[in-house]
Amino acid sequence: MKIIVLYIGLFFLANTLMFAQEETYSLEELTGRVAPKDSENPYKLRGEVYNAFVLMQQAALKDSIEIEVISAYRSFAHQRRIWNNKFKKFTASGLTDKQAVQKILKYSTVPGTSRHHWGTDIDIVQKVDQKISSYLIASNFNENGPFYELKKWLDTNASNFGFEIIYTNDPNRLGFKYEPWHFTYMPTASKMLECYIEMDCFHNIDFENNMGHSALNKEELNFYFENHIKNP
Repeated sequence: MKIIVLYIGLFFLANTLMFAQEETYSLEELTGRVAPKDSENPYKLRGEVYNAFVLMQQAALKDSIEIEVISAYRSFAHQRRIWNNKFKKFTASGLTDKQAVQKILKYSTVPGTSRHHWGTDIDIVQKVDQKISSYLIASNFNENGPFYELKKWLDTNASNFGFEIIYTNDPNRLGFKYEPWHFTYMPTASKMLECYIEMDCFHNIDFENNMGHSALNKEELNFYFENHIKNP
């Protein structure tokens, strides 16, 4: 165990030294207009994030937990497709534009505001033998759920590799609903969030090309920024 802890410590020290000078990011990078730097890997994660994930995945496998990635980097265009497809689905079912937008915002981000744009965040589940009808629902991670063993392992070990749940089950937290599958690589994501706020990226996004954009007024957009992005 001491050897493993030492190895992880050396890994993070190397990553810290390697990326210590990278403190600013472009508007295009922060809003998903271009792919993350150093992202030539299967998930298009930033290099340091991918390296940390592989270490975590290998450690979990030693404990018979096989981690699978459901979603990682998403471009602005990809996030817009998700948004517009959900809007069309919800309005077709009878919801008003306002109701559809509010339902989307329970779990999905406005294009240009997703942490998945940064190449720092991953949605993960556990590979299991049983058939799963819907992967990304919180009950799958509860006791007796198919991904409960994964949740227990991550609760104990994920932070050792720099990963944390960003949308927790804290009842006092506003913003997106609880997502036990969504992990963010904090050493990089925290710096990118700072840049996102400092560069006022949110107010440089074209919301008008999103379906239902008129259903969000200025006050609601400000609430979204404060509670879904700035203080998730």
